[in-house]
Amino acid sequence: MFSSESVTDGHPDKLCDQVSDALIDRFLQQDPFSKVVVECAVSKGILFIAARFASLASVDIPDVARQVIGQIGYEHEDFNAKDCTVMTSLMELPVTPYPKLDERKMNEEEVEAVTAKNQGNVFGFACNQTAALMPLPIWLSHKLARRLAAARLQKQLAYLAPDGKTQVGVEYRDGQPYRIHSVTLVSSQRSDTPRGVRSLRDDLYENVIEPAFLGEKVRPDAHTHVFINPDGPIIDGGPALHSGLTGRKNAIDTYGEYSRQSESALSGKDPSRIDRGGAYAARYAAKNVVAAGLAQACEVHLAYSIGIARPVSVQVDCFGTGRIPDEEIAARVQAHFDFRPAGIIRAFNLRYQPQVVRGGFYRRLAVYGHVGRMDVGLPWERTDKTALLI
Repeated sequence: MFSSESVTDGHPDKLCDQVSDALIDRFLQQDPFSKVVVECAVSKGILFIAARFASLASVDIPDVARQVIGQIGYEHEDFNAKDCTVMTSLMELPVTPYPKLDERKMNEEEVEAVTAKNQGNVFGFACNQTAALMPLPIWLSHKLARRLAAARLQKQLAYLAPDGKTQVGVEYRDGQPYRIHSVTLVSSQRSDTPRGVRSLRDDLYENVIEPAFLGEKVRPDAHTHVFINPDGPIIDGGPALHSGLTGRKNAIDTYGEYSRQSESALSGKDPSRIDRGGAYAARYAAKNVVAAGLAQACEVHLAYSIGIARPVSVQVDCFGTGRIPDEEIAARVQAHFDFRPAGIIRAFNLRYQPQVVRGGFYRRLAVYGHVGRMDVGLPWERTDKTALLI
């Protein structure tokens, strides 16, 4: 049995991720060559933003933060968009030392000259458990979290507050999902419209759990453990109850701990950061391997060193499910995927996505996963290289 969790957009950690990525969007919309790193922390009535940037953009950072807080739904609680304190620590760097490198216009020699500015390991994973080629536990947990948020936003359960958590446990047989072992749903509710525990549980089962599993091959059965607010009601929740920090939900952002993920945060970084773009590129490769039928599951591991354009190591692990040796798959992956920093930015158009996608691009990734999304046209979710791999 394996369990993965997700959270709604009102969870404090995810609030911080969304503020960080909304600011990345805003900088890149005005200046696609911005170099930006943004981190947030929130507790009670205070949101703290630390930003380091070199950009020609002019961004009202506190105003963007308040917009995000209000859009999430924190408008009347003890922590709300209007009255919360927004503290900033800003480091504005000179733009001149950073040349504007438009990867779309680069030749191969110029792409090779753009090296990684950081070091570390990134991972991409895919498996044949869902249509999105994602592990089933995180896929279902995200569906529940999205449905929980939708029930509030669509006024089906208007008394719910923005903060919520979900978890799904899946039993496996012979490496494939067999049944739903457990479903856990924890939701907060507004203090001005309290509901009893029994009414809350009935509402959430009918309006969240049942719709979330429609269309799924594996559904809860008579023996599935269903836990809905097992510790009782949670009033308001959110930053008034517990603190949040950018980058603290890496497993939720990726594969629900079903496979490895980097220790580095994905949110709050411009596309030149290899720990962000590299993770997307690794997912792209792994997904194409599985979509091509070369394996039932595939993990792509890229290792980068400072000052070197290409990863110093490209490893593939198909966990014994591959039709051909892992070494051969790794060779094909290296031949057909560009893992260089400039190559990744060019392939996914990462500098210009915030201008193309209405309402911002990176903020949409900051909740419900950076990978495996069927609701967003993510370039690293394409399976357009399967023919090259076969």
